[in-house]
Amino acid sequence: MKNATFRQLRIFVEVARCESFSKAAASLHLTPPAVTMQIKELESQLGMPLFDRQGRQVTLSTVGEYMLVYARKILATLKDAEDAAARLQRLESGRLNVGMVSTAGYFLPGLLAEFNQSHPGVDVRLLVGNREMLVKMLQFNEVDIAIMGRPPRDMSTRAEPFSVHPHVFVCAPDHPLLKEGVLSPQVLRDHPMITRETGSGTRGALDEFSRAAGVEPVIKMELWGNEIIKQAVMAGMGLSFLSLHTIGPELDLQRIAILPIQGAPVMRGWNCVHTLAKVLSPAAQALRHYVLENGQTYLAQRFAAHIPHGPGHVL
Repeated sequence: MKNATFRQLRIFVEVARCESFSKAAASLHLTPPAVTMQIKELESQLGMPLFDRQGRQVTLSTVGEYMLVYARKILATLKDAEDAAARLQRLESGRLNVGMVSTAGYFLPGLLAEFNQSHPGVDVRLLVGNREMLVKMLQFNEVDIAIMGRPPRDMSTRAEPFSVHPHVFVCAPDHPLLKEGVLSPQVLRDHPMITRETGSGTRGALDEFSRAAGVEPVIKMELWGNEIIKQAVMAGMGLSFLSLHTIGPELDLQRIAILPIQGAPVMRGWNCVHTLAKVLSPAAQALRHYVLENGQTYLAQRFAAHIPHGPGHVL
């Protein structure tokens, strides 16, 4: 295959992805005969068929499956070389799609605003969802970088922690439990809770805490989003479990109180995540470095004073 071209490899990878010559042609803005011709030329050089053909449907042959692995590696290496050349030219410009879980919305826009001051050529677009939605965005290559708590386990990703992410139990400031000192997790059996929806990182953290403590909380309501949960807690409708980074103003105004339960705050981490299959552009690399270098300081300046200390609180 020493005479194979990058163009032929790209066409081969696209046909394999689409399992159709015509669909691949449409995706690549080529004619079906042009795609067929390039594949036949590649097969001629290899001396073996890359696809099994049944009418319009094509599937990879055994040889094709092996060759697809190497074709992707070759094209990925080429992309790395292109990005390296761009980095040498310092081309930190263009659109950057950044995904974030909704909880990150309480700090990430401010951090990105600071980033844009030193990188004005980068146009940052934010895509927001819960953890489950963000994993799908990564899977379908809809975002360059994702800011999230727990990275996906069933995908090849690079997850780099940049800050601690405390989760705390909260209640209305006049709740009677506040008068009882440090509480056992067992109190969650007797007091209704208002929680985030299944699929969110916050709900996942609560479920893990409950399993470890051997307690099954009384879930009164599941609500989508932190703002409506905070309103319900302030109204005295129940307890909740929220990221500390979502309740700074309410704590400052004493409209919400942190409930001292043993084992809390639950310390998780904020991660900067991207798929290993994706080679980051210079703009994405610049943002990645900025978040890793400045995220911890940015959050500490705004939230460190609210982290509970004392008996029962493990930091």
